[in-house]
Amino acid sequence: MLTKPAGLLLIDKPQDFTSNDVVALSRRILRTKCIGHSGTLDPMATGLLILLLERPATRLQEKFLKLPKVYQAELTLGTETDTWDAQGEAVKTLPVPPLTLEQIRQAAQTLTGKVRQQIPPFSAKKINGRKMYDLAREGTPVQDRFNEIEIFSWTDWTFDSANKIGFTLHCSCGTYVRAMALMLARQLGTTGHLTALRRLSIGPFHVDQALDGLKLKTAPREEIVQFLQEPVL
Repeated sequence: MLTKPAGLLLIDKPQDFTSNDVVALSRRILRTKCIGHSGTLDPMATGLLILLLERPATRLQEKFLKLPKVYQAELTLGTETDTWDAQGEAVKTLPVPPLTLEQIRQAAQTLTGKVRQQIPPFSAKKINGRKMYDLAREGTPVQDRFNEIEIFSWTDWTFDSANKIGFTLHCSCGTYVRAMALMLARQLGTTGHLTALRRLSIGPFHVDQALDGLKLKTAPREEIVQFLQEPVL
């Protein structure tokens, strides 16, 4: 009988995979049912997803969920979508005023520190046991929900002629980067939506340490098990 693998498995989630897809693939190839993860990534997003396999790793899930995170993102100004990212349908367009990188940095400074952000209507947040994106797809009216998070810094700014803003966001758990991107666009006098998102790190763990998630479909079990780490924070 094969020993059940236990510990942390760092995955670089591919685009268009859900976090549940990654869990299901890992569960099948590693032949274990006891798997948790360190926080959902939207299907559009790529980057670090930490799987927690068997105890004592799964017992630490709450601690891993609370770790700070770093994201690399791209915001396209001028068009807002219902999901606040590139997977949604356009619902509003506004002109983009002339902007400089310094104006963008100053706007982001007002969104640094403790921030009250609106939770995206298309999110996995549950209301009375139902996910908000299910309610949104049904057209069920839902009162806006907010939470308080902390933005530590915005760095690595870029801005091009196509009105695309690139940035790296250092933030607390619970941060919706697409919500922050939309708030930034509104601070700049327009609207926008997130067009790229990659999670670079969770606490001390970096995506450079992770297994390419596409290998979950093709790599032998023995190769994947080699990426297991001790569940130590």
